[in-house]
Amino acid sequence: MEQYQKNLLGHAMLVLVIGLLAGFMLAFSLIGGLEILPTVFMGIPVFGTADGWVRAHSGGILNALLMVAIAFALPHCGLAMDRLTLYAKGTIFAGWANTVFYWFGNASANRALSFTDNTLGTANILGTVGYLVAVIAALVTIFIAAQMARGFLSKD
Repeated sequence: MEQYQKNLLGHAMLVLVIGLLAGFMLAFSLIGGLEILPTVFMGIPVFGTADGWVRAHSGGILNALLMVAIAFALPHCGLAMDRLTLYAKGTIFAGWANTVFYWFGNASANRALSFTDNTLGTANILGTVGYLVAVIAALVTIFIAAQMARGFLSKD
């Protein structure tokens, strides 16, 4: 179990790093670049919107925290070891899938919220991939959370 926890925590830290990097993208989006020194400004063009980078930044950090919470909760939910290893791997998948969703959604006019065009804008391949992995990750995460809750709440 400890190895799965360490693996989950390692991936959580990488997801966290990407979420923190999205914070730089947010700043670049807001002010158009980076002020290296006072009065020395370097323009850095970025794709997406400031709102999208807010979501990628905060969502990435929250996904990392979810992964950390699950890593520490896994050994205490009273479920079989083979299930716990599957849940650890599923959580890693979900963390990365949500990271892809946030970044790809910011590169798509439809915000990766559907396979096709929606009221927000037109679809592209990044939005389609982002939507697909996000839907799968949502279902995986709901399943894992429900199974862990069952384990925690069982009378055994």
